Amino acid sequence: MSGFQGQGQGHGRARGSFERVVTVGEGLAVFRSGPDEPLWPAAPVAVGTGGAEANVAMTLAHPGVPVVRAGRAAADPPARRIVRELRAGGVTVRTVVDPDRPTGLLVKDVRTDGRTAVSYHRAGSAGSALTAADVDALDLDLAPGTLVHVTGITGCLSDSAAESVRHLVTRAREAGALVSFDVNHRPRLWGDRPAAEAHRELAEAADLVVASVDEVPLLVGSAVGVDTRAPGLEPAELAADAWVGAGHRPGVVAAGAAGACAGDGGDRAPVVAHEIDGVDTVGAGDAFVGGYLAGWARGEVLTGRLRLASLSGAAACRHAGDWEGAVDPDGLGEGPGSGGDPVIR
Repeated sequence: MSGFQGQGQGHGRARGSFERVVTVGEGLAVFRSGPDEPLWPAAPVAVGTGGAEANVAMTLAHPGVPVVRAGRAAADPPARRIVRELRAGGVTVRTVVDPDRPTGLLVKDVRTDGRTAVSYHRAGSAGSALTAADVDALDLDLAPGTLVHVTGITGCLSDSAAESVRHLVTRAREAGALVSFDVNHRPRLWGDRPAAEAHRELAEAADLVVASVDEVPLLVGSAVGVDTRAPGLEPAELAADAWVGAGHRPGVVAAGAAGACAGDGGDRAPVVAHEIDGVDTVGAGDAFVGGYLAGWARGEVLTGRLRLASLSGAAACRHAGDWEGAVDPDGLGEGPGSGGDPVIR
C-alpha cells in the first residue's frame, strides 16, 4: 500500500461513526440544452453547477449532515455561482482562489435519439491545479468524527491534483478521520494514462469503497468472472463477492438501474433500484453515494443505508441538473428499475 502513512488500512480496518463530512474536488459550471433540442441550435441554454464532490455535498446537506466542500476555485462568475448554490444548499465552502485559471465546464448535448452526450472542458482549470499545499491551506477539520470523501475523478485531472488527494487521505488517516472513496472512473478524463493502480491505492486506504460493476475489475484485477450482461442484481452480487474475497471490506457495488449490493464484514445486502422515468443520469452515482453516507451518519444499518442511497440516486435521475433531483425525492415510488442509461459518457 504505497504512498500512505498513518493508522490502520482498508483491509479489515476498524470502522466507526462520524458527525461531519469533508470532501475536496473541483466545482463545475454545467451548460445544457432543453430536453428535446440539441445544444448547437438551442436559443435558451440552462446554466447550472456540478462536479462529483459538490453533488455528494448537496445530497448530504439536504438531510442535515454537516458537510464541507473544499477546493481550488477560479475568480470568475461561474465560480461565484458554484459557491452561491452550494452555500444556499447548506454546504460550507472553503476555497483557495486562483485568479489565473478558469472554472471547469461540463456540457450536456441532447442528441436526436433522446440521449445526452456529455463533454468535459477541464484541462487547465483552476480545480485541476489543486496542490497539496492547497489542502493544508484549506484548514480542514480531519479529527475523529470526520469522514473525508474522495473520488477517482480529482486525481485524474493533473499530477498535482493526484498528489493532493493522496496527501489529504494520508492526513486524514493520521488524524483519525474515516475515509470513503468513490472510484467514479471516467475514461475520457484519464485518456491513455493507466488508472487501476491509482484507484487501488485509494481503495486500500479507505474505510468504505463505492464502485460500479464495471469498475470492480480495476480494483481486484480483470479476472473477476462477472458477466455484466447478466440480468438483475447478479453482476453486483458477484462483484461484491470478488471485492470481499480479495480481502477488502466494506464496499458497495452499484449496478445502475438494477440496484446495488453492499458488504460489510459478514453482512451482505442487496437493494433493487426505484422505478422511474429517467431524464438524466449525470449525478445519479454521486447522489447514491450521498444517500449512503447520510444513512451511515445517522446510524442506519446496512440495508437502511442502501435504501437511502437508492432513493437519492433515483431521484437525481428525474432532473436534468446534476444534483437538483437528489434533494427533492418526494413522491418517488419503490420498485425494480427498468430502461437503459440515457447518457453517453
